[in-house]
Amino acid sequence: MPPPSPSTSISPENGDLVALSGRCSTKRNLRLLHGALLRRRHLLPAADAVAALAKLLRFAAVSPAGDLRQAAAILSTHLPFISSASSHPTFFYNTLMRGLAASSSPSDAIELFAVMRRSGAAPDAFTFTFVLKSCSRCPSRRRLPSDLHGQAIKHGCLGKLSAHTHVHNALLHAYACRVSVDDACRVFEEIPVRDVVSFSGLLTAHLKANDLDAARVVFDQMPCRDVVSWTAMISAYAKACMPQEALALFDAMPMQPDEVTMVSIVSACTTLGDLATGERARRLIDSHGFGWMVSLRNALMDMYAKCGCLPEARALFDGMMVKSLASWNTLISAYASHGDLDNTIDVFHQMLAEGNTVKPDGVTLLAVLMAYAYKGCVEEGRAMFNAMQRGDYGKVQLTIEHYGCVVDMLGRAGKLEEAYQMIEQMPIPSNAVVWGALLGACRTHGDINMAERAIQELSNLKPEEGGYYILLSDMYTSAGRIAEATEIRRAMNESRVQKTTGRSTAFLPQL
Repeated sequence: MPPPSPSTSISPENGDLVALSGRCSTKRNLRLLHGALLRRRHLLPAADAVAALAKLLRFAAVSPAGDLRQAAAILSTHLPFISSASSHPTFFYNTLMRGLAASSSPSDAIELFAVMRRSGAAPDAFTFTFVLKSCSRCPSRRRLPSDLHGQAIKHGCLGKLSAHTHVHNALLHAYACRVSVDDACRVFEEIPVRDVVSFSGLLTAHLKANDLDAARVVFDQMPCRDVVSWTAMISAYAKACMPQEALALFDAMPMQPDEVTMVSIVSACTTLGDLATGERARRLIDSHGFGWMVSLRNALMDMYAKCGCLPEARALFDGMMVKSLASWNTLISAYASHGDLDNTIDVFHQMLAEGNTVKPDGVTLLAVLMAYAYKGCVEEGRAMFNAMQRGDYGKVQLTIEHYGCVVDMLGRAGKLEEAYQMIEQMPIPSNAVVWGALLGACRTHGDINMAERAIQELSNLKPEEGGYYILLSDMYTSAGRIAEATEIRRAMNESRVQKTTGRSTAFLPQL
């Protein structure tokens, strides 16, 4: 008969609690063993009780199968005993702090550090490693890296010993995450033995500061680069709209990329409109077994759509076993931006039929409105916007883009007064883009009176913008009102306003 598994052989009433605690592998066993320890701790040698507590706390705080709440309860319940019976209570604080630092509530580790200091327990190098990691992951500014920096020096945890490298690295990453580039550079220079983590921290600091030139210098100097370093640099180029640099670096990558790398590569291909390279990336994705990943399929759909290959984008969508909100938005927006109203509405209705699985958001509804605007379907677009205002599609916050799209739709249809009233009655402040959409419609339909009203608003929002006045001047000229056109040109020359670069007033959803 095979021996029973550890999860079923634990009998806390009859076994060695120290050994059993070391074999704890489930939350149920954790509760049983902690209960037994509470009842029998006074019967055990102090060293055995401390050892059992250390093992239980480590499982509860660090194991994926553990329980951080139970870990916190264990520490708080037994802290007086630990403080009197253990020569190193800092270990227990560190164990819980390690778990909290990696949790969804890293700020709790910072609070625990404060409790530890008030108790008089002396922090060590591991303490600062964990609390600095929490500082890196926590957006709160209640505990800054500079505060911990001083304390680490005070307690001798930032010396020139190679054993202190992990504290230096944690401090460097904390400064990097707060975009304190100068401080990060100083810590980097002080690290006694730099490793790949040290260089990655400095690379992160420059990337978060959007200084790609400095980041590339650090990247090129790294003695050892892992896939994370390569991906960070490639992703930074892709996000900075430097797709050629991203692809060139990818071609030089000496190891197998991961799924994050490939998302950035597909994004770079999308920016360039490079379908051939994008399809090569897709073959690489499939060969590495990444093809099932929703984020990658979404990126590929977006690439195909923006390269004009809507059938390929639809085939990818239809082949997805799991579709995220971004999947639906990508395809709906693709059809809308190509003016394909029928497919836009068809996919939108399919999405609504999914029920609670996925619900439309502001991007979805903006894309559908945009499709109606492109096709001049004013009644349908107006009905949908009214439904949005009633909350028929859920609690979707209407933004300036939604109102602007309706203004654009009404303006294209010649309903300029209605468009004007919509802008005036918006519950949110208008902007130059919305008034610019109305002005463009005025030019299309030759409505000089409404154009003058729009330009009055634009002059308040952007008095330095000269293009609007030139457009009105052209309208005056086309209407034979030469004197008024000349007067506008003269006023422009006197005030020295400049004609700015033209841009589209289309309200494209940003995925």
